[in-house]
Amino acid sequence: MAQTFAGSQKRDGGAEEGPMGYVEGSIIRIKMYNFLTYNYAVVRPGTNLNLVIGPNGSGKSSILCAICLGLAGKTSVLGKGDKVGLFVKRGCNIGWIEIELYKKGGNVVIKREIHMENNQSVWLLNGRNSSQKAVEEVVKALHIQVSNLCQFLPQERVSEFSKMSKIELLEATEKSVGPPEMYDYHCQLKNFCSKERELENVVKEKASFLEKAKQRNERNKHDVTRYYEKKKHLDRIELLEKKKPWVEYEMARQELEGVKKERDEAKKQRANMKRIHVPMLNKIKRIENQLNPIEAQMKAKTVGITEASRTCKQKQDQLERKDKEIEDIKHGLEMKQMEKHDHQKRISNTRRIIDDLKAELATFDDQQDVTPQLDAVNAELKRNREERASIQGEVADLRREMDNHSAESKLLAKKLNDMNNMMKAKEEKLKGRHRDTHTALQWLRQNRQLFTGNVHEPMMLVINVKDPRFAKYVENYISFHDLRSFVFQRKDDREKFMTEVRDKLNLKVNSIYAPEVSCSNRAPSRPIGSLERFGFYSYLREMFDAPEEVMSYLCFQYKVHDVPVGNNKTKEMIKTVIEEPYMRVFYTSDERYAVKRSFYSNKISTSNSALTPSQYLNIVVDTEQKQHLEQQMKTCQVKLQDTGEKMTTLQQRAATLDRTDNELREEKKQLSLTKGKKRLLEQKISAKQESQRQMEQSGIDLEKIEEETKNKISAVNSQKVVIATEFMSKMKLRHKLRMEEVYLALETVGLTAEKTKLENDYGQDGAKLRTLDQVCSRLEQRKNQLVETCKDLMKKASEICNIDSVESVSTGLHAALSKLPDTLDEIEALLAEERSRADGFTGLSENVVEEYNRREQEVKNLEKELNEKTNALTTYRQNISEAKERWLNPLKLLVDQINKNFSDFFRSMQSAGEVELHTENEEEYDKYGIRIRVKFHNSTQLHDLTGYHQSGGERSVSTMLYLMALQELNRCPFRVVDEINQGMDPTNERRVFDIVVRTACKGTSSQYVYITPKLLENMHYSEGITISCVHNSHTMVSSHQWDEKAFLRKRIQRKA
Repeated sequence: MAQTFAGSQKRDGGAEEGPMGYVEGSIIRIKMYNFLTYNYAVVRPGTNLNLVIGPNGSGKSSILCAICLGLAGKTSVLGKGDKVGLFVKRGCNIGWIEIELYKKGGNVVIKREIHMENNQSVWLLNGRNSSQKAVEEVVKALHIQVSNLCQFLPQERVSEFSKMSKIELLEATEKSVGPPEMYDYHCQLKNFCSKERELENVVKEKASFLEKAKQRNERNKHDVTRYYEKKKHLDRIELLEKKKPWVEYEMARQELEGVKKERDEAKKQRANMKRIHVPMLNKIKRIENQLNPIEAQMKAKTVGITEASRTCKQKQDQLERKDKEIEDIKHGLEMKQMEKHDHQKRISNTRRIIDDLKAELATFDDQQDVTPQLDAVNAELKRNREERASIQGEVADLRREMDNHSAESKLLAKKLNDMNNMMKAKEEKLKGRHRDTHTALQWLRQNRQLFTGNVHEPMMLVINVKDPRFAKYVENYISFHDLRSFVFQRKDDREKFMTEVRDKLNLKVNSIYAPEVSCSNRAPSRPIGSLERFGFYSYLREMFDAPEEVMSYLCFQYKVHDVPVGNNKTKEMIKTVIEEPYMRVFYTSDERYAVKRSFYSNKISTSNSALTPSQYLNIVVDTEQKQHLEQQMKTCQVKLQDTGEKMTTLQQRAATLDRTDNELREEKKQLSLTKGKKRLLEQKISAKQESQRQMEQSGIDLEKIEEETKNKISAVNSQKVVIATEFMSKMKLRHKLRMEEVYLALETVGLTAEKTKLENDYGQDGAKLRTLDQVCSRLEQRKNQLVETCKDLMKKASEICNIDSVESVSTGLHAALSKLPDTLDEIEALLAEERSRADGFTGLSENVVEEYNRREQEVKNLEKELNEKTNALTTYRQNISEAKERWLNPLKLLVDQINKNFSDFFRSMQSAGEVELHTENEEEYDKYGIRIRVKFHNSTQLHDLTGYHQSGGERSVSTMLYLMALQELNRCPFRVVDEINQGMDPTNERRVFDIVVRTACKGTSSQYVYITPKLLENMHYSEGITISCVHNSHTMVSSHQWDEKAFLRKRIQRKA
């Protein structure tokens, strides 16, 4: 196997030995074994500027990768795959990197063994096993930051520098050239400010809460005073309520004694009167015993009379119904008589009509025969019907045809609308990801007339993959930067567009113009058929459709016509596929592979990455199908119009036939009337005669009906006789009962008169006795009520006073009660007054006092907490002020130094640039940033350095000069820049290189590694430059056999 060599040397041939001139952390030596393109190589960088030069693919960037990975950097920093095992040379299982760093008191040697199989690393620090974390700590202590773009700038991340935000650039600069404590102070300030804002919010909240608590408690204080006033009234009410039942009890007891005396007196009077009136009362009772049976008999007689009267009423109603039945029979006979009269009248009228019709038939003259005219009219009507039927059939066919065309048109319109909705979905995704591009798209659609050539909307809208499965390949291969780019056919149109949307509307958009000579039909380097054995089935270009200019740009820039896409078979044969010549980029079913082949040694290095699902191009709209649908839509509209015109012509002809048909029908009607009038008269006469015959046969037999009526009336009269007999029997019974009732009434009157006389004699004495009975009863009831009342009042009074008996009343309570009024009226009046006063204190309870006391304690606690937080806030502000002075003043001096160097460099290039510390609010330390402003033409103003405003070459120049402005400040031990000069024009490249040489070769400068594939001729070099020429070929001699002095002698001899 051929060996690879990378040598380090002075331009004059003298090698730099020893650590003289190195700063701590500088790279003394780099060893690589089975790493990317190298079998084994040693690189010894110089103390200042190191130029690493060599053709593409020779292994320059491998040195940069070795520095990054050897110093515990992540693969994401390099932008080359995500697995460290991919950096082991193909065909080998283990590779390693060894880096020696200068350090006072003893150099640091870091070794990293990379195992491809398990994608793991083994770390050694100064020959001893270590961990990645320990290596990271050593690297950090030497101020090495491979993730900081201001110190370590790989080729794949050059464009990211200009896209860094002001805040990110400041942090990277602090870490790179600031004092070790500057970034820590900055972080402290941001933390202090965050905590200060939190404390301010806490203090404000506490102060606000404290003020509200005080105000609320002040209001509650008044409520507490009112509560105690109310309690005073309630206590007095409680005493009054305790005194009240005792007063009520005393009053009830006195009333009970009086009632007992009245009751005893009334009982004595009643006993005396009863002894006098006993004989008279006995006689009245005897009369009452005689009256009771008589009254019972009278009630029975009254019931009998009522029942007899009811029966008489029923019989009388039956007689009236029979009379009504006889009247109905007579009325029926009268109706039959009237019907007989009407029947005779109808027969007479029918005879008269028959005579009139016969007279008219006799006078009817023979007329001309109209049969031939009727036949002719019928024939014409038949022809009209046949033609109209034919027209109706044609109209039905045309209507069905129109319905079919209409349904087809609606279906086509729905399909086109669905396709348009899919395009709108793409636009919504673009709007969500990059609003400026969407705004520019709307502007373009409104102002397309301003442009001469073709202008295409962003690629992601006009690219249409043929199958959603292909979207991930196309979207992964074309950068999003280009997917959202507008494509122009003419360069002047592009400049006009960018002036309008970028400069005037201040929108961040991308635009490109297609090659002048179309590349869209370029043939691939090999037919796809020759690659089918590896599982490749298509080139990327055949997987999507795009406008001519867009496809031309993609073929020119991305070579989509030469990127094959394979399947799982390709993945299985990946080692064989990689060995195939002309294979640069290809896809398997789920991975992308990039193959680099060394120009000299023909060695192969590959990188692969997994494909992510498509986000934008997975919405597929078949362009050919859409055009086909639009053409079908136009054809369908033409057919609908032709069919409509044919239908109109046929409908007009049908209307003409309808008018002719109506005229013929009218003519036929008149002829038919003339021909059929005589026959109609004959038919009418025959019908009338038949009607007359039927009426004569259906005549009414009036005599029979009269006989039947007499029989019915006789039967009803017989029924009336039976009912009348029963009616008279019930009338007699009622009369007998009424007479018996009268006799009993007379007897009752005699007894009642005697009883009345006795009662009158009883007179006033009886009324007095009854009154005494009532009085005694009432007094007895009152006495019982008062006894119960006294018991209840005694119980109530004991319960209220919480005592068992009158004797157990306490002295204090007895004294308090004795001071109160002794009458119920006075107590009631005083109670009403106290209750009225207590009711005036509404909404108060014991909770008010408890709440007041609790909040008083809360106020004290809040005041204590507020004082503590206020003191803490004051302390934080003092700390912030001190940290600000420690951080901001040195930072301003640092930025001023960077600005001075940066401005001088730009001035030497006849351009202008400045660096300033930018912030919108001096107290928001997390918003501080570094703003870079540049201009390359006298006619323009200074603009912020962004990823959109400047060209790629201008961004590279600005990035390089900013790094050189940092180089002189020299805090980091080394800087690495990879192929940053690729986008520069020759003039700027020469100027930048002179600045790099002048700056990096100063004695105070740190180590600088500048990787480039080429340099311009006749460049200015310095004695402090170390040049490493990297070559790679099968004929390369071993590094051990390399004789630098012999090589130089031969070169001098050849020139001589």
